[in-house]
Amino acid sequence: MNLLVLLQATQPAGQQGGGMTMWIMLILIFVVMWVFMIMPQRKQQKKMEEFRKSLKKGDKVVTAGGIYGTIAEVSEGERTVLIKVDGDVKLRVDKSSLQRDFSEAEAPKKEKY
Repeated sequence: MNLLVLLQATQPAGQQGGGMTMWIMLILIFVVMWVFMIMPQRKQQKKMEEFRKSLKKGDKVVTAGGIYGTIAEVSEGERTVLIKVDGDVKLRVDKSSLQRDFSEAEAPKKEKY
């Protein structure tokens, strides 16, 4: 037999509480998803946006492709920066491809043993 038919058969005829319970569970699932997934992602996006706005000449950065370089020029009107990779090699990349700051102030401290 169908499980739904068995459950309906075991409920007394006067009880109809399944609809409200379903809505409460859906709202609870949405709230949990909001707290554990959406809020942290928004916080991370704001942090990356602030990082990209605060870029200045001389900052050491890492691109999404794994290229390490030093910022040589920041274009205010455009969405690009010029990074110096090695020697005379310079690349113009989009600001959204910059992932993190790799300067001495932001680099993790090495422990001495």
